[in-house]
Amino acid sequence: MTAARAAAIVWRKEIRAEMRTKELLQTTVTFVVIVVILFSFAFEPAAVQARIYGPGLLWIALLFASSLMLNPSFAKEQSNDTIYGLRMAPVSPFAIYLGKMLANFSFLVITEAVLLPVFAVLYNVALWPVIGRLALVLLLGTFGLAVTGTVFSAVATQARMREVLLPLLLLPVSVPLLIASVEATAALFAESPALDRTWLAVLVAFDVIFFAAAWLLSDYLLEE
Repeated sequence: MTAARAAAIVWRKEIRAEMRTKELLQTTVTFVVIVVILFSFAFEPAAVQARIYGPGLLWIALLFASSLMLNPSFAKEQSNDTIYGLRMAPVSPFAIYLGKMLANFSFLVITEAVLLPVFAVLYNVALWPVIGRLALVLLLGTFGLAVTGTVFSAVATQARMREVLLPLLLLPVSVPLLIASVEATAALFAESPALDRTWLAVLVAFDVIFFAAAWLLSDYLLEE
């Protein structure tokens, strides 16, 4: 079985398992929407303030979503003892990681699709003129969060306090990604929207480097 096919099987398994209950999606979407609403009441941003503070608040909400959503990725396998079945499967560890990562990426994209309209209404930000460029920035930033978060979810699986360990590992590593994402989003929210190619290159470089690192280190991710 090829790695791509095995990853697709793991991805479908994750999607089906989540669609049966929708617990993770419903919890995460509710949480980030409440966060965005509370921020809007706290700052009461006008149009100018929304362009200044909006990108940071948006990515803070997405960071909270990723911390909440990525943690159960491997933890549920550990609690149900299905992690041993994954280890014994005749597929490469990278295929298992890739399937998990793509599922996490899919869940985060769904969360963003719900969050963006709410964000646009509360912060009076016109997203439609820049929706294509904004989608590119969001996808690159979300992919980086999914890549690093899935790795650290696998690393933290064996820890007793894995719920605390994942954010502690994810936040410092994600700083360059978050800065680039916020700056690229801020350039799109400006009075003269533009896609900042410098920060876009940083996002691409971050994604490539950490995805390559995950591929190289995948043999150690599922070890006890």
